[in-house]
Amino acid sequence: MAEMKTAPEGPKTFEEASARLDELVRTMEEGQMPLDDMIAAFEEGRRLVAFCNAKLSEVQRRVEIIKTQEADGSITREPFA
Repeated sequence: MAEMKTAPEGPKTFEEASARLDELVRTMEEGQMPLDDMIAAFEEGRRLVAFCNAKLSEVQRRVEIIKTQEADGSITREPFA
């Protein structure tokens, strides 16, 4: 049975969260986890998905604010496609 690692402080980056999600999915798919561990892994996975979604939304907002300076110094917003 695979031992579950916990990250009590949570991920700091999208990449950390994504890697942890991958690890959780692999471990859960092995089918060797006790039910309580499976539920805890599922709950952690939901938190990680929420973290990743928040990070992606933040990046999308930042991309939308890519600024194009006009000759007169004005700034136009370019929406993220």
